[in-house]
Amino acid sequence: MKHSISSKSSTETEKIGHKLGAKLKGGEVIELVSDLGGGKTTFVRGVANGFGSKDKVASPTFTVNKEYVSGDKRIMHYDFYRLNDPGLLKFELTEALNDPNTVTIIEWADIVQDVLPTERLTIHIKASGDQVRDLSFNFPKYLDYLLVLL
Repeated sequence: MKHSISSKSSTETEKIGHKLGAKLKGGEVIELVSDLGGGKTTFVRGVANGFGSKDKVASPTFTVNKEYVSGDKRIMHYDFYRLNDPGLLKFELTEALNDPNTVTIIEWADIVQDVLPTERLTIHIKASGDQVRDLSFNFPKYLDYLLVLL
């Protein structure tokens, strides 16, 4: 199932992420696809806040991963942009993917495609102006419950 939405500002992009985060249960896998500076971190900030995390959200480009906790659940946010080989992080990613209490968000996922489930939510964020972002959601059937929020 596909759905598209346009955001006119970073605040609106964050609000869209917040709506998504509020519906997440744990166990979902989200792949974010966008150019550098495309709004991925802004979107994830909204997702984490909507999920209930009070943690400060920052891009994991230089740390590779970040964790955002909400009660007994968490979001693991991975960014493989700078890596040619994920090494041991692939094992950590696999553990997160198999944890029903973890929402896994992956950026620049090309080098870990072999461990990602084929059934995942893929979100393309495209800049079409200084603040304007076009978000395209591709939902697998089992995540249809998320579609109603958009």
